[in-house]
Amino acid sequence: MTRIDRYLLRQLTVALIAVTVGLAALVWLTQSLRFIELVLDRGLSMVIFVELTSLMLPSFFAVILPITTFVVVLFVYVRLASDRELVVMRAAGLSQWKLARPAVLLAMIATGLCMMLNLWLVPLSHTAFRQWQFEIRNQLVGVLLQEGVFSQVGDDLTVYARYRDPDGTLRGILVHDQRDTGAPVTILAEQGRITTSPTGPRVTLMNGVRQQVERAAPNAPAGTPPLRLNLLTFSENSVDLARATRGEEVRSRDSRERSVAELLNPDPAEGLRERELRRYYAEAHQRLAGPLTALSFALVGLAVALTGEFRRHGGGARIAVGIGMVVALLAFGLTGGNLAARDNAWVPLIWIQAILPGVIALWWMTGAPGWPKPAPPPIPSQA
Repeated sequence: MTRIDRYLLRQLTVALIAVTVGLAALVWLTQSLRFIELVLDRGLSMVIFVELTSLMLPSFFAVILPITTFVVVLFVYVRLASDRELVVMRAAGLSQWKLARPAVLLAMIATGLCMMLNLWLVPLSHTAFRQWQFEIRNQLVGVLLQEGVFSQVGDDLTVYARYRDPDGTLRGILVHDQRDTGAPVTILAEQGRITTSPTGPRVTLMNGVRQQVERAAPNAPAGTPPLRLNLLTFSENSVDLARATRGEEVRSRDSRERSVAELLNPDPAEGLRERELRRYYAEAHQRLAGPLTALSFALVGLAVALTGEFRRHGGGARIAVGIGMVVALLAFGLTGGNLAARDNAWVPLIWIQAILPGVIALWWMTGAPGWPKPAPPPIPSQA
């Protein structure tokens, strides 16, 4: 590697790290605002908040790294052209390929990182993230309860608390339990506390009334009302806030938690529908083809920055053209992914979007047959 290669690679690497980390931090900040309420209003520890939200970072990096690679390559080379550095390098005998070599090397490294993220780290982190969500929803129910709000715990249990004391005691509690089919229970209590047991969270209620509506038995005597209200006054009662059945506590795995092998060959015992199988197949190809966009987008940026006529002032037009091209490619990729998820016959669009732009960019930089090769820019004369 020559000194010029190291010089260009150093500028590209520093810019890529700074832009990627900064953009990932911005995305993380906007996404983590959904969970900040758990810390400020519901008592979730800051350690759990940081661990939970940090699990989203690998998926952010997998998405933004191809984009930031293109942005860095385009802006760094346009700046070098504006500062006349590319003019001097060309005058020293450097060809297009030698000028592009550091950017291609950096793009290949980014492609390898994206491949590692898509095939290993993203499924692993997303699995841990969803497990955390499941635990918070089913084991840390006390965190989810808000003052003056009817909080839904699952599909068949509703809890309301008028307000919460600083020590965690709930005041003015209402619990509506529909887990026993045909016999809903409503409990009103003056106060209560949420505790954690081996079977899940429970709420201990003090000084309240338990109301249950029961249907009359089929062999009941004539004249028996079809519904009967039972009232029970208690000084202390305990209600299980966990899921009603163990089967409901089994967390289903979504497509992002599965490996590529599982997506391409799902277990028939899961009984997946045909629509889900098509979506899994398309996502497997998106994971395999997605990292290649980092190399293709970088080549597009090089083609835009290194070709064309030399302009003494500014490169705004080149930047606008390059950004417009990549935005169009991203839109095309999103459309192709949606079509492939509906009908696997469109899966080749995923690979076209990942590979074809890079091939065309290489063809353009090396001088397409039938098109005039860009002439080397003149060296500005000194007065």
